[in-house]
Amino acid sequence: MKVNSTSSNPLLNGVSGNTRTDSPASSGASPAGSARADVDLSPAARQLAALNSSDADVRAARVQQIRDALASGELQIDTGKIADSLLASVRELLK
Repeated sequence: MKVNSTSSNPLLNGVSGNTRTDSPASSGASPAGSARADVDLSPAARQLAALNSSDADVRAARVQQIRDALASGELQIDTGKIADSLLASVRELLK
């Protein structure tokens, strides 16, 4: 789940191009003076990039409520409950 919409995958910043199934890969250097290179992404890479940029899994209003509660000190965190759940998860993984 993304909390901060400004975070992004640095590996995909500025990447554009056709998928491998759209066009054959071209060989050769980019034109002189061009600062941008074309990159062919696989369909799987395009799908991962779309999932990474999707905000569908974030409920912005709820995230803002939690941020406000943290900032004002109103949010009560039950550390015992967190510890118990973490230990239960570890026990389940060790089975």
